Amino acid sequence: MSSQSTKRKPRSPLAVEQVGRVPQQGRSKASYERMFAAARTLMLERGDEEFTLIEVSQRGNVSIGSIYLRFESKDNLVRAVICEALEEIVSAEEAMFERLADEARDLGEFVPRYVNDYAEVLRVNAPLLRLAMRRAAFDPLISAPGKQVADRSAAGANRAMLRFSAEIGGDAALKADSVYHIIFATLARELSLGSTAESARNYDWEPLKRELARMCLAYLRQQP
Repeated sequence: MSSQSTKRKPRSPLAVEQVGRVPQQGRSKASYERMFAAARTLMLERGDEEFTLIEVSQRGNVSIGSIYLRFESKDNLVRAVICEALEEIVSAEEAMFERLADEARDLGEFVPRYVNDYAEVLRVNAPLLRLAMRRAAFDPLISAPGKQVADRSAAGANRAMLRFSAEIGGDAALKADSVYHIIFATLARELSLGSTAESARNYDWEPLKRELARMCLAYLRQQP
C-alpha cells in the first residue's frame, strides 16, 4: 500500500467548512472541538436533534456567542455533525476495500469478509446514519451528499466484486450490483436505518452476516 493512499483523507460531498467556520489552532480550535463534540454526544444520547444550543454551551463549556461565531444556526451545527459522520463512513469503507484487496484471493474469501466488514461499518455508524437519513427527507444539504456517499459505497462494492468476475456466473455486473443492494437492504433493515433505534430488531448479528454471505456467494456463482 502506498504512503499516498494511507495519508489521503477522504472527504464527503458536504465538507464541514461549508456549514461552519473551522478554526485552525489555539483556544478557538479547542472551543470549536468542545462544542462540536457536545452536539454530537447530545444527538447520540437522545437519538434525535431535540437539543438546544444552551445545552451545547453547558455541555461543551463554551459560550453561546462562540457557537454562533462558528455556526450560523443550530441546523448548520447538526449538518456539520452529520457531515463528519459521512466522512467517517467514507474513510472506513476506503480502508475496508484496501484491506480486502490485500487479503481476499478469490470470490469465496471476498464475499464473507466484505459482508462482515461492511456490516460492522454500518453498525458502528448506525446511530448517526439514522439521523442523517431522517434529515435527508427534508434537507437537500444532507440528501444530496448522502446519496453521493451511498452511490460511492455501491460503486466501491461493485468494483471489488468484479475483480473476481471470472468466478461469477452470467452477467457479472448485474449480479454484483444486485448483491450489493441485497446486502445493504438486509443490513439496513436489521439496523433500522431510516427509522428509530427503538424499532431495531432483537437479531442475532453473527448468524445473519454468515447466512447473508452464503446466500450471496451462491447467487454469484450460480450459472445461468
